[in-house]
Amino acid sequence: MSTILQPVDPNESSKARRAARRSRIRRRRLTLAGILLALVAAAVAGGVIATHVHGHATAVRAAAPSPKVATKLEPRPYPTEVRGVHVTMALAGIPGKLEQYIALKSHGLNTIELDVKDENGEVGFVPADVPLARAVGSAHAYYNPKRVAAKIHAAGLYLIGRVVTFEDPLLAANAPQFAIRRADGSRWLNSAGLGWTNPYDRRVWRYNVQIAEAAARAGFDEIQFDYVRFPSDGDLSQIRYPGAHPQPMGWTVPLYVKYAAQRLHPLGVRVSTDVFGLSATRDLGIGQFPARIGRFADTIYPMVYPSHYGSGEYDIVDPDSRPGTTVAYSLRDFRAKLRGRKTNIIPWLQDFSIRHAYTLADVRDEIQAARLERSKGFMLWNAGGVYSTRALGTPAFR
Repeated sequence: MSTILQPVDPNESSKARRAARRSRIRRRRLTLAGILLALVAAAVAGGVIATHVHGHATAVRAAAPSPKVATKLEPRPYPTEVRGVHVTMALAGIPGKLEQYIALKSHGLNTIELDVKDENGEVGFVPADVPLARAVGSAHAYYNPKRVAAKIHAAGLYLIGRVVTFEDPLLAANAPQFAIRRADGSRWLNSAGLGWTNPYDRRVWRYNVQIAEAAARAGFDEIQFDYVRFPSDGDLSQIRYPGAHPQPMGWTVPLYVKYAAQRLHPLGVRVSTDVFGLSATRDLGIGQFPARIGRFADTIYPMVYPSHYGSGEYDIVDPDSRPGTTVAYSLRDFRAKLRGRKTNIIPWLQDFSIRHAYTLADVRDEIQAARLERSKGFMLWNAGGVYSTRALGTPAFR
């Protein structure tokens, strides 16, 4: 029996080797894919466990929330031209009286300045966060500040809070550690018998600004500091200022205004000061320097009452009889001192009589002078609260 042999392909062995190699490569690839799938599955499972068991701690670190940006409070816009009057806390406490002042809007009024703290040291309301005001008996309930602010704003008016600062008979008498002293250690009094607090004392600064903060939180648009100066009358030679004097007199008022602005601006209110009408003309020895104050105050209110200028001032024989001219010369000096600064200038104008009987024409003369000197507006002052209402609507020059 014969055996039949198949022909042999000379390339058969190399083909077999190549096939075997491809098979090994496929197996390795499948093995690697399996390992990768297992790792992915483990990662997913770990994430689930971390989320439900460990409170997503890793994810919190990876996606930490961005820090919150504090919202800056902006003050209410100024009227195009401020036209305002001063109202005492006592008048505001009379039922219906504040509404009478608000009604002056029909005559052109757009601003009311209301006493928050007055020359007697009294506060017009009870500030919750100022225990010293209650301790010295200065806190009174003449008005509710939030209701007053809401009422004035509802009428579309701008509201300024007046804070009399360093003349403070109540604080000086009932907390004598804050008072200006005499050489013999007793309390110093001015020519009207009123005590003053020490302008160098930072505790006095804090007290007044805390009261201002309470008014700001209640809704006042601006805080205006009055009597923010050193004494000007009485036996000044007997004055002794207790404690440290951390800066010269000439920088004490500006630095107080800076401190107040740092505390009040974040609350969305403007900060302003009243100054003597001659403080831009020469050094009055009371620590009021408009150029320095203007670095920190939004507005300066010069008290340019013609009756307060002596004969011959600005070469005017009787400044009280030339109200417009007197106001113009004084404001010109303020513009020169504040040139280059953004500080507003708004004068307090005289609407009362001392030696010379003031008429509507006199008040209008003052207003037109203020406009000619490019002031931001004007405020009328009358301690009794009786105003020349028709002056508020004085038409501008054409």
